Amino acid sequence: MTISPLPGGLINQTFLLSDGQRRLVLQRVNAVFPASIHGNIHAVTTALADHGLTTPLLIPTNEGQLCLELTAERDKGDHGGDDGGGGETVGQGHSATVWRIMTHVEGVSFDVVAGAAQARAAGELVARFHTALDGLTAQPLIQFTGMRVGVHDTPRHLESLRHSVLTHKDHRLFAQVSLLGDEILSDAAELQPLPALGARICHGDLKFNNLLFAGAVGPPSQRAVCLVDLDTVGPMALAFEMGDAWRSWCNRSGEDRPDAQLDLDVFEASLDGYCQGLGRRLGADERRALLLGPEWISLELAARFASDALLEAYFGWDPMHFPGRGEHNLIRAQGQHSLYRALLGCRPRRAHLLGVP
Repeated sequence: MTISPLPGGLINQTFLLSDGQRRLVLQRVNAVFPASIHGNIHAVTTALADHGLTTPLLIPTNEGQLCLELTAERDKGDHGGDDGGGGETVGQGHSATVWRIMTHVEGVSFDVVAGAAQARAAGELVARFHTALDGLTAQPLIQFTGMRVGVHDTPRHLESLRHSVLTHKDHRLFAQVSLLGDEILSDAAELQPLPALGARICHGDLKFNNLLFAGAVGPPSQRAVCLVDLDTVGPMALAFEMGDAWRSWCNRSGEDRPDAQLDLDVFEASLDGYCQGLGRRLGADERRALLLGPEWISLELAARFASDALLEAYFGWDPMHFPGRGEHNLIRAQGQHSLYRALLGCRPRRAHLLGVP
């Protein structure tokens, strides 16, 4: 059996195991995740497989455990992880070192959407993923644990921004962040309320490189195979699930530029794919959630990045391209706020595509 590093992930250490015939994935799970999340992963991947979807599956230990917990050892440092909003400083939670082995799924990931056909395939796969997991919410024996409580508590993030501005007036970036913060908070007051939909079982981190495609070029690059990085699966609002996907997939500028470039062709194609994969008509509240979700998520992330531009304590940063954590997070905040404004400007077009009056 050979072992070699497997590139691509930011948060877990990942290795490929191979004996020439069978390939497996070995991962050292970042300490931000408790071992109990493997029950979540097992429930979700079992349901996906039962519905005929391709998915990585956990390989139990000889004792039948879903993962292996080793010596008590606290990880420290900035691993640059991601919860749907840029690299984050993680690894300050659980003391056991957790390892897991999963089956390997052949495929290629892309950091950005290559075009409408690929976006349509991505949207269809996500819808099939959601549909396959709908039944889990009705199974009382399945209890999702280790969830990131409050990760999309928008009012809390806005209050954190207010507090950061009030308490960091001596920060080198205060003048810029304060001005941007005022704009973010003013825009937040105009956010339209999300519909009262119940949570559904979601992936939780639909950045585009968490989807695998059949190949790197040609038709295989337009055939979505499966979703990976399942540490965040669990109950979540549809508005935040797809809002985070679209704020990531549709911004051609990425997160490290202050001016967003919104690609509505990607939005339209992926929405069409999602509707096709869902196999039913979206309800009125679902359509409204999909309309408003990207606006909420982009403004929420703008607030989070702006707050950490002053706090310099949470999100990871790129020292090769920015002089400090604050400078990197300020650019990110400007980019997400620009994206919010772009989404607001094209809301009539998105509403038309979604059939929202």
